[in-house]
Amino acid sequence: MKRSMLAMGLACGMFTVATVHAAPQQDVYDAVEQQRQPLLDTLETLVNIDSGTGYVAGLSEIEALLTERLEALGAEVEAHPAENFGGNTLVGRLQGNGDRNIMLMIHYDTVFGEGTAKDRPFRIEEGRAYGPGVGDAKGGVAVILHSLEVLKTLGFDDYGQLTVVLNPDEEKGSLGSRDLIQQLSADQDAVLVFEPTFSEGATDAVTVVTKGINYAFLEVKGRASHAGGAPEQGRNAIMELSHQLLQLGDLGDPDKETTLNWTIVEGGSKRNVIPEHAQAEGDMRYVDSSEYERVLNEARDITANQLIDDTEVEFRLDKGRPPLPGNPQTQALAEQAQKIYQELDRELLAAEIGGGTDAAYAYHADSPTPAVLESLGLVGGGYHSDEEYVQLDSVVPRLYLTTRMIMELSDAETED
Repeated sequence: MKRSMLAMGLACGMFTVATVHAAPQQDVYDAVEQQRQPLLDTLETLVNIDSGTGYVAGLSEIEALLTERLEALGAEVEAHPAENFGGNTLVGRLQGNGDRNIMLMIHYDTVFGEGTAKDRPFRIEEGRAYGPGVGDAKGGVAVILHSLEVLKTLGFDDYGQLTVVLNPDEEKGSLGSRDLIQQLSADQDAVLVFEPTFSEGATDAVTVVTKGINYAFLEVKGRASHAGGAPEQGRNAIMELSHQLLQLGDLGDPDKETTLNWTIVEGGSKRNVIPEHAQAEGDMRYVDSSEYERVLNEARDITANQLIDDTEVEFRLDKGRPPLPGNPQTQALAEQAQKIYQELDRELLAAEIGGGTDAAYAYHADSPTPAVLESLGLVGGGYHSDEEYVQLDSVVPRLYLTTRMIMELSDAETED
């Protein structure tokens, strides 16, 4: 009943929290300040361990470290294998004395290969911390751990249960952990997700809408023959693929914010052989869930028009992450976060992004709970590049924001 009331309050904008003060709550702020340097120390340790998706040795080292840290905070920790990707999804549970269930979630894998941490170790320069995965998303891991340290320092345990979920396969779509995320999130009042900010200019923001991701595949089978002696006997798969790609160039829909971009093309074997096979892969982003069927059906109709006879053309669309659509529960959490930031005399934007995240797996469209909010990690930019960074002046505000949100969500009441 209480969880239902909380959901109703979120959905109706009636959510009442502790009184917003003109200045930060001093005890919380002081405890947060004490965690600034320890957080940076944790971040340095995490960044200097390679943990690219599927790199089992590095993922295992991170996993052992995180398990030890969570257990030291009083959590009971379980490890769930992320099948086909290596590594485990860690689930840590902290029991409190209240009745609100809150989940804190982020991944600890990165896009960087083995040896990157040695080549580009953690460094601090001109107000920024750099290193592979420093923002996406080891900064988020550090924020979770040290927010829990703040709560421990304050002796705060008015939540019912805090569930920490740390998965090792997000950069490959979380295909080995998404079912677990969906299962665990169904029992929560709120889910806070700790990807870094994705807004332009490294602006302080949380994310209220993310796009879904689908994967497009186009394959052409032709016929090989000698390119000089008998080209007319061949059926050029690359030419047919090129024709199809041009035809399929307008599958996106700007009015619905749907895009489909072809990003990989492969074909042929030798310069003197008419290619018998060619293929392409593409990236589809969308907000409207009905766009999957539209794009699939239109593409199949379009590809029926072939340039070269006796070639076979197949278009396929595989589902990836769903979108996190705009919804009142997420909006209410964003407004709550903005009020907390005002205590620090800082502005917090509510952003929509084109990238997909695990926040979408935690969102349940058929239920008012949990309320899901994304991008509570550190502020930064340059993600997935050699210049990935986080801003040092975001450490204290983000720790303060997370701590206060947990406290407010734990103490939340709704009006009659």
